[in-house]
Amino acid sequence: MTSETRTVQYDAIILGAGGAGLMCAAVAGQRGSRVLVLDHADEPGKKILISGGGRCNFTNIRTSPENFISANPHFAKSALGRYQPEDFIKLVDSYKIAWHEKTLGQLFCDNSAKNIVSMLLSECAKGHVQIELGMTITKVEKADGVFSVSASGKTFHTSALVVATGGPSIPKMGATGFAFELARQFDLKIVEPKPALVPFTLGPSEALFKELSGVAAEVEVQCGKTRFKEAALFTHKGLSGPAMLQISSYWTHGQTIEVNFLPSLKGDWLLQAKREKPKNHMRSLLGAHLPARLAETLAEKIHIEGELANTPDRKLEGAGSRLSRWQFVPNGTEGYAKAEVTKGGVSTAELSSKTMEASKVPGFYVIGEAVDVTGWLGGYNFQWAWASGSAAGNAIAETCA
Repeated sequence: MTSETRTVQYDAIILGAGGAGLMCAAVAGQRGSRVLVLDHADEPGKKILISGGGRCNFTNIRTSPENFISANPHFAKSALGRYQPEDFIKLVDSYKIAWHEKTLGQLFCDNSAKNIVSMLLSECAKGHVQIELGMTITKVEKADGVFSVSASGKTFHTSALVVATGGPSIPKMGATGFAFELARQFDLKIVEPKPALVPFTLGPSEALFKELSGVAAEVEVQCGKTRFKEAALFTHKGLSGPAMLQISSYWTHGQTIEVNFLPSLKGDWLLQAKREKPKNHMRSLLGAHLPARLAETLAEKIHIEGELANTPDRKLEGAGSRLSRWQFVPNGTEGYAKAEVTKGGVSTAELSSKTMEASKVPGFYVIGEAVDVTGWLGGYNFQWAWASGSAAGNAIAETCA
């Protein structure tokens, strides 16, 4: 028998050795299923390793369905409700991995994201999961209720196929749109994929702001009815930082985003400043609340010269309004190359919210980033990976029982 014709039977084959895939494999394997994980990369968990600056923002204790974007905002409730942040924290603690909480409920490893990957691999080992890396998948077919997966000269068979290959964000890590191609092969609908949690680019008219590259400030940014209050960072291409990455998931091309540069100051604060410190200039007044270079740029754009005492109240009111609703119209984003995740994906209308199985393709599961469920920045997408992976893993184990 040649390697080209060799066949092996598994209870489940999982395509993708990222967070969702490894979680699914560990859960199903530990419940007695014979599981194979295939990945084209040379090591597992590559996106985990670079996340959180190498320390992996592995969950968020504030996780709720409201922290996710989907054509069906209710879809994520089932999986998230059955596998919660506390469950993953308990697993992390059982491996004595030290962690800490940063702002807004974000949890990070004290040492390295490698701890999380090692933990997931250990969990897979407990379930006798077989992991094959460097495997290029050339064909996937289904006949008589059995999936055949051809990869690197081998053919594997299974009754359950799990797609956990993510989306095309961060292509330098090997990310592709393979999950969507495979879903289309089986006639599953796709919600148009787009880069998300991604920096904005600004046009030539905003060159003055691009010159502030490296300057950061706490702002409140709004797009439509959605707003975030976090740090914004100016770059040589445009706008980045947590606030901008967050709002990018809600932005569509041509939309205006509004930035409140002084979210802690309310109402007629400029008129009050005029009464209390009439000899102040706009530049120094802004400089008391913002980085000097940003204060200088905003003052220049507002065109208020001289002492506040000599500035009409109406002009100060206008300046205050502009500073609290400064408008930018990005000409685009930095695309998948810089996007942390992919928005859109396999339509939730095709999947069971309890099992992640495709209703019209029995045995075909889609989990993690490949699904049209996109979390906010700050550990939410990892929690979706754990939750959706756990849901599919348990469903597979129950089917095999």
